[in-house]
Order: sequence, then structure tokens, then C-alpha cells
Amino acid sequence: MKVQIGEKRPKTLLNKGTGFLSGYTHSLNPYTGCSFGCSYCYVRQMPVSLFREGEWGTWVDVKQEAADLLRKELTRAKAKGEVTIFMSSSTDPYQPVEWKQQVTRSLLAVMAEEPPDFLFVQTRSPLVTRDIDLLLRLGNRVRVSMTVETDREDVRKHFSPAAPPIPARLQALKRLKEAGVPAQATIAPLLPSTEAFPDVLAPLVNRVCVDDYFMGDGSGGRRTRQLGIRQKYEELGLEEWYSSTAYQIVLKRLSRVFRDDQLYVSEQGFAP
Repeated sequence: MKVQIGEKRPKTLLNKGTGFLSGYTHSLNPYTGCSFGCSYCYVRQMPVSLFREGEWGTWVDVKQEAADLLRKELTRAKAKGEVTIFMSSSTDPYQPVEWKQQVTRSLLAVMAEEPPDFLFVQTRSPLVTRDIDLLLRLGNRVRVSMTVETDREDVRKHFSPAAPPIPARLQALKRLKEAGVPAQATIAPLLPSTEAFPDVLAPLVNRVCVDDYFMGDGSGGRRTRQLGIRQKYEELGLEEWYSSTAYQIVLKRLSRVFRDDQLYVSEQGFAP
């Protein structure tokens, strides 16, 4: 699917942390739109998608002069007190176009020079490993959260065919660990997986977050139901996984190889 790339000149980058992200002082989105276009993405039901021509996943706007704007806003915010940033809440900061545009890298460079108290980087792209040099400069003030919804590539292809392959994400976690960058695996939204999933993650991370539609879409699962996601489970004959209790199955499996203090559920796993 061809993705339309546009430009945007925002007046602000740092937005107040609210709702699910109320534990953060700010959220930060380097792009508007997301070319991964995951079928279950809650942003499909938000104004940024609903009031825009073109289906979600077919367009991305690149925020121009973002580093200069962030530098000014970050200085002002830090003068007022603690600054904790969630990047990103409504797009993946490592869009394929980031290879060329390097907006996210430019923002990390600013934060490496003028560190916030904490930065949470949420992505499903192995491209994050390109910026290991900058992430290391942030030390323990940063955590990379790599989305790994399942260990089954057939399931990943069914729900998010344009997203990076699961093996590539696992390899990225391996590289982050070897480099010493704090990271977690985020099983969110939880998709059907195998019993071996915990053993796959165990050598790569010491922290795992589990979340599902019912806890994590901001509406008790209503937004997800409106997307018709249940049908995608039925197409695979796996509708039993579309349940508010399915996460407990995965959590029990994870508890075989991870300690209780290494496992987080929903909002607690994203908190600063």
C-alpha cells in the first residue's frame, strides 16, 4: 500500500499527559499518522484519524523543524519542574520514513543534551537500534518499550501486515540488551501466542508488560469492538483469545520464567 508523506509545522510538540498517560507530564509525537496501520489500533477511532481524508495507515505527516521547537519547549518545561515524556502516544516514532527524515533521532539528540527526568520510547520498529548511541547518553532516564504482541508470525501478518516482523523485533531487543539500553517487551495488545512465548522473551528482557483491548484502548474495549476486530479472531478460529480474561493465560505462562516484580499489567507497565 502506498503511503502519502506530507509535512506539518506544529506550534507545539510537548502535550500534557492525560488519561492513560496521566503519569507523564508530557506526550511527544514526532509524526502524525502511522504507516504501520495495525487493524486494532485505537487511534483509528480518534479525531486525528476520523477527520482526515485517507484510511489510517495510508498517510504520515512529518513534523518540520521539530528539534528546534522541542529545544525551546523542553527548556521552558524543565524550568517549571519535573519532565517525564511518553514518545509516542498516537504514532510510532520509528516510521519507515524515519530512515530518511530522522525527526525522532533529532529529538533524541536534543534530549541527550538536555535530558528530561524520564523518557519512555514506545515502538514496534527495529529501527530504534540505530539510535543506541543517543539512548545510551540518557542512561537510566530512558526505557525502550518494544511491542511484541505475539510470537506467531502468522498471527502478526493477519492483524498487522505492514508492521515489522516479530523476529526482527526480537533481534532488536537482543541488540538493546547487549548495548545496555533499558528495555521491556510489551505484549500489547495481546494477540494469540504459543506456550513457548515466555521462553523466547526470557533471554532478551527482564521486564514484560501485558495489556489488552479491554484495559488499554481507553474505553473498556468499546473502540476495538467498533473496529470489528472480533471478526479477525473468528477468521483464524481463535475467538477464545478475544476475551477480557485471555491476558491471564499469558501472564500465568510468563510467571514460569519471570519473577512477579518483572511482570506488569496494563497502565503500570507504561508508567514512568
